[in-house]
Amino acid sequence: MAVLSSQSHPSEPLSVPRHVAIIMDGNGRWARGRGRPRTMGHRAGVEAVRRTIEASVELGIEYLTLYGFSTENWKRPESEVNDLMGLLRLFLKRELANLHKNGIKIRIIGDRSRFAEDIRELLSKAEQQTSENTRLNLTIALSYGARAEITDAMREIAKKVASGELSVDAVTEDLIEQNLSTVGIPDPDLLIRTSGEQRISNFLLWQSAYTEFVFEDVLWPDFDRSHLEKAIDNFAGRERRFGAVI
Repeated sequence: MAVLSSQSHPSEPLSVPRHVAIIMDGNGRWARGRGRPRTMGHRAGVEAVRRTIEASVELGIEYLTLYGFSTENWKRPESEVNDLMGLLRLFLKRELANLHKNGIKIRIIGDRSRFAEDIRELLSKAEQQTSENTRLNLTIALSYGARAEITDAMREIAKKVASGELSVDAVTEDLIEQNLSTVGIPDPDLLIRTSGEQRISNFLLWQSAYTEFVFEDVLWPDFDRSHLEKAIDNFAGRERRFGAVI
């Protein structure tokens, strides 16, 4: 684990979690509070994404997973979904070169079939172009739902059991993990949700079995390095027992 100086005790280094996951919430409320359309909140949220990626690199976080768009988000008004898709296109086109230059590896999890063809191509290009980078492993959850992810994994395993390729006794936790979209990524050490809401909204349900949760009372567009460090400071003060007695 990397270390950074504690704000409350500058002489004491803090352990930085290897994997931080974030539910980026509050774009709409941020815009509403300023009398602006929700789309302005989403645009401001993109700036927070940039800041968070930069801060994660500087702090030595190895894995960062951002919940960008859930399966439930498709139910939002068509105009808002279209604007979000436009922002996604813009982000991928404008930021890919910079992310690649800074050694960031991009991985996308979620159901890509609902995206337009050009977006699917941009997502594949981002993964392919950055596949050898090692400075930060950035996973973006798009059209993602953890229940759907687990269901898909169970379906694949069930097919193999039905065909005789696998026995029922061969179905283990490790096998299930190998069939999840996050295969190869360590479970999150710390999950942050912004906006003050205290739920995980169908995000990384399997992977978060022993994750520490921090709920920040800040809307996502206002999230910056100081909030990330505060959450890490909170995390560092906890005793992680993973069900054992220490």
